[in-house]
Amino acid sequence: MINWIQNTLNKMNDKDSDTLMIAGLGNPGKQYADTRHNVGFMVIDTIARKLGVEFTRLKNKSFVTPASYQGKKLILVKPQTFMNNSGHAVSALMRFYKLPLENLLVIYDDADLDFEMLRMRPNGSSSGQKGMNSIIQQLGSNEIARLRIGIGRPPGRMPTPKYVLQRFSREQEDALPFVLERATDAVFTFTAEGILPAMNRFNQKPT
Repeated sequence: MINWIQNTLNKMNDKDSDTLMIAGLGNPGKQYADTRHNVGFMVIDTIARKLGVEFTRLKNKSFVTPASYQGKKLILVKPQTFMNNSGHAVSALMRFYKLPLENLLVIYDDADLDFEMLRMRPNGSSSGQKGMNSIIQQLGSNEIARLRIGIGRPPGRMPTPKYVLQRFSREQEDALPFVLERATDAVFTFTAEGILPAMNRFNQKPT
C-alpha cells in the first residue's frame, strides 16, 4: 500500500515538460459569484490575476486561458456547467488536450474543513462534494489531485446545500483574501515543486 501511494506521488511530481490543467469549481452566473460554493472560481481568478492572464475564451463548456509559471505550462479552467455537472466540462477538456490524470488539479469548497483550512491530496473519494464526484465519474478514476478549501460547517440545522450557496459571513469575508492567497501559493508550489512539498507546506492550520 505504501509503495503504491509513493509511486502515485512520484508520477505526479514528474512534470518537467508537461502541461498542467488547474480547474476551479463553481456555478456560473452573477447570483453565485460571491458564494461559498464558488471559492474554486475565486482561487482560479486569483491565480489568473497574478499571472497576468484573463478569461476571454469559452471552450468545451468552460472558460479557459493558458498561462505559465516558472517555465511550466498551465491551462486554467472554470467549468460553466454548474457544479454538479463539472465532470462533463473537465473530462471534455482533458480529452481535447490529451492530458493524463496526473496532470490535473481540481480546486473546490469543502464544508467538512474549518474555514481557512486547506487540504491538498493526490487522490481519494469525493466525500460528497458533487462537483468532484461528477469529475470522478466522468474520468472513471479517483486518482485525481485536489485542493480542498475549507468553508466550515453550516450553523445550527441549516442544510449544507443552502449554506454553500450563501455568501461568506462578514468575518469570513475579511479573512478571505488571506485564504485565496494561501491557496494560490499552494497551487504554485504544486506546479513548481510537486504535490509532496505542497502537502507538507499547506496541509496544516495557518498561523
